Amino acid sequence: MALLGNKKEKTYDTGDLKVPVSLGVIMDGNGRWATNRHLPRSAGHKVGAENLKELCRNCVRYGVKYLTVYAFSTENWARPQPEVDFLMKLFVELFDKYDEELAEEGIRVRFTGDDSELPKKVREVCKTAEERSKNRPNMQLIVALNYGGRREILNSCRQIAEKVKAGEIDPSDITEQMLSDNMYLPDVPDPELIIRPSGEMRLSNFLLWESAYSEFWVSDTLWPDFGYEHLTQAFRDFASRDRRFGGLSK
Repeated sequence: MALLGNKKEKTYDTGDLKVPVSLGVIMDGNGRWATNRHLPRSAGHKVGAENLKELCRNCVRYGVKYLTVYAFSTENWARPQPEVDFLMKLFVELFDKYDEELAEEGIRVRFTGDDSELPKKVREVCKTAEERSKNRPNMQLIVALNYGGRREILNSCRQIAEKVKAGEIDPSDITEQMLSDNMYLPDVPDPELIIRPSGEMRLSNFLLWESAYSEFWVSDTLWPDFGYEHLTQAFRDFASRDRRFGGLSK
């Protein structure tokens, strides 16, 4: 697998490698990365944010069309307040700093999660990032911000319940597709592959509904050190798997 051309033109020669159209990444291990180096946790978050830019670039080269990254969960508010404040500030700086590079790569930015609890400045930055990137064609970067899979499912159920209450539908009309259609971003395909750096073997409330048939790939490498070679190995492993969706191999 070769890296070709200059920065603006380089692409990956994938050959026969099957690459997921929709990819999920749980960006885990920033704090441990910093602690291992006797640095404050904030340093790990900053390096991790820089690494997201590299992941986006690599995914575009590979032809991934949807990249959903777990940036801040509904449970992360329980972290120390200085760390939460730093992360909120980092989100604001990140999209201001890298918008030009994202534009060069043709990356559209979207957000998923419950934005009602986010600081006003963060909500404004999210809205601006979505609006100015909406026509970029190469890949959608979906940032899960104040996101929780259980809350997303609950939100979908509540929306459907309101329709039942209003007499628009009967409970017997409710289908799995109806629940899917009421998720935060129903137009985004379910992830075919979910990658988790840091060695943890759990979803941590990430895309619970959407990951029903996702393949999983876990690396002991902490997120700030996760690079092209790890992504390539994940894609190679994904390509070798037999995805039967409950059926039998042909």
